Amino acid sequence: MILLTGATGYVGGRLLKMLEQQGLPVRCLARRPEALTGRVAPGTEVVQGDLFDRKSLDKALQGVKQAYYLAHSMGDSGAFAEREYEAARNFAEAATAAGVERILYLGGLGDESKTLSEHLHARHEVGRILRNSAVKTIEFRASIIIGSGSLSFDLIRALVRKLPVMITPRWVSVEAQPIAIGDVLEYLLEGLEISLEQSEVFEIGGAECMSYGGLMQEFARQLGLRRYMITVPVLTPRLSSLWLHLVTPVHARIGRKLIEGIQYPTVVRDDKARHRFTVAPMGVSEAIAQALRNEDREFVETHWSDALSSSKMVDRAWGGVKFGSRIVDLRECHANVPPEQAFAIIQRIGGKQGWYYADWLWALRGYLDILAGGVGHRRGRRNPEHLFVGDVVDWWRVEAIEPGERLMLRAEMKVPGRAWLEFRVTPDGDGCIIRQTALFDPAGLFGLAYWYSLYLLHQIVFAGMLRNIARAAEGEVGQRN
Repeated sequence: MILLTGATGYVGGRLLKMLEQQGLPVRCLARRPEALTGRVAPGTEVVQGDLFDRKSLDKALQGVKQAYYLAHSMGDSGAFAEREYEAARNFAEAATAAGVERILYLGGLGDESKTLSEHLHARHEVGRILRNSAVKTIEFRASIIIGSGSLSFDLIRALVRKLPVMITPRWVSVEAQPIAIGDVLEYLLEGLEISLEQSEVFEIGGAECMSYGGLMQEFARQLGLRRYMITVPVLTPRLSSLWLHLVTPVHARIGRKLIEGIQYPTVVRDDKARHRFTVAPMGVSEAIAQALRNEDREFVETHWSDALSSSKMVDRAWGGVKFGSRIVDLRECHANVPPEQAFAIIQRIGGKQGWYYADWLWALRGYLDILAGGVGHRRGRRNPEHLFVGDVVDWWRVEAIEPGERLMLRAEMKVPGRAWLEFRVTPDGDGCIIRQTALFDPAGLFGLAYWYSLYLLHQIVFAGMLRNIARAAEGEVGQRN
């Protein structure tokens, strides 16, 4: 049995699929198990647990021989390092007590003989805590991870797409050794099998070294864009993080921690991983090309902010997340009805049923779309009760549907960018959680201006729609009873 922590996160979510494809027995530890509903194979276990609750770890680790430690507190406010250490100590102690034979941990590259940022120092210290336990531990240390949905990919993608001229701080020229997400996963998977006499640290990187500035220029080249960078010495980590918060998917708090780490070189100094593993890391150009090919596939397989969305700090702390250049309005509420009943209400949306809130505003938007040469609000829907992939719903089209669980609509109205509306329903005790997500991929600055000019209206309409969907579901059950 393999225990996987961080299964709701970027790396863990992808590793989970690979473990399942290999037919390996997997148990996922999650603070909110419902966040993994529909994302795990039938044979995969999901147990509720918290790295800060030792008793829950004792239960989760029963019968486990190997465990992945892929959790971190980068998004937490306050003394995040102390929380990292507490979680690692709890896990190391519980793993020792349970007789776990191997822990695999993914940390960050950095020269320990020199000063490191608080974030990088914390990643190294977590590795040290795990390695000092009685359980043999493999600590992988990686630099920038390149892949669709990774934090680095989203940051660079947003900067390159939006800014023809960039005023950059000195950290863009610091040397790094980027590695493709696929290569990271291969290392993590192969780590289950290699012989291990004692705990070891493996530094892993791609086939070549390149700075963030070099990465941005390579992104621009592959996108067919010409970008200019002007480096200035006055941009502090704090100022840089606030700037990133405005123009990229990085929340200011995470941005500052990220930049503080980027200031230091992150290159492989010990290449023993190349000799102990069969992985042949790809180059930067190939990694970027692969990431760009995959970026639109189901909004990428996993995203770096997934772990935040599945934690207790969801939405209240973020108030919406930008996925690369995509802007996301994410909301959820509880309904005291079975999931299938809530989904039945969602599936009736549009057409004569309407949009559950401010239908006159939806109609007005439709008339404006007609004036702009769009399809407007006049198409209705084929069937009032059921939807299938490809069906029209007013100015939307059904892009994906999983009966009883998920509905994804793609907008076909005139809009400066691309837009989607998604509903997910997951069990929650005697009721369910309805999660509503509006996604917008703006086309340049005009697209951003469009979204933010309607920001207040979106807040009112999206909140009212979700609230009334829940009420409609509960009201229908009440009428039947």
